[in-house]
Amino acid sequence: MAARIIVVEGDITQQAVDAIVNAANASLLGGGGVDGAIHRAAGPELLAACRALGGCPTGEARITGGYRLPARHVIHTVGPVWRGGGCGEDELLASCYRASLGLAVQHQVRSIAFPAISTGAYGFPIERAASIAVRTIRSFLDTHGEIDEVRLVCFGPEATAIHRRELGGA
Repeated sequence: MAARIIVVEGDITQQAVDAIVNAANASLLGGGGVDGAIHRAAGPELLAACRALGGCPTGEARITGGYRLPARHVIHTVGPVWRGGGCGEDELLASCYRASLGLAVQHQVRSIAFPAISTGAYGFPIERAASIAVRTIRSFLDTHGEIDEVRLVCFGPEATAIHRRELGGA
């Protein structure tokens, strides 16, 4: 079956997929936005699992169980803070998607949901981030048929419209 990318507006913590991706900070110990919402929904077991991981550098990813979430796994990735575009932010963001998808394949994940990594408090411009996300995911899926569905889960109609436009109206 060919892999599919879809855009949905909604709450990533409610996605019934094999894995959701957490836009985490380097400590992996919870924070605001998507990170805080995932930690609250997953329960205290997630924090304990993240403590054992010892953090994660920007552009890399780590995996834990999903605990109280509908998803079996949480893949934690640390996106770059936007510093104007001249500090390797584009490549670091692309690396977040590649590293997360790589872990998904290693753990037999068939469906995965991503938030718009780095576009909240980290300030990455949403149009630029959406372009990087779609391009990187498509490139990965071209050589990895193991994943059936990638969901780009957007918070709000503006982010949803931008991601759908980037995907080509899908």
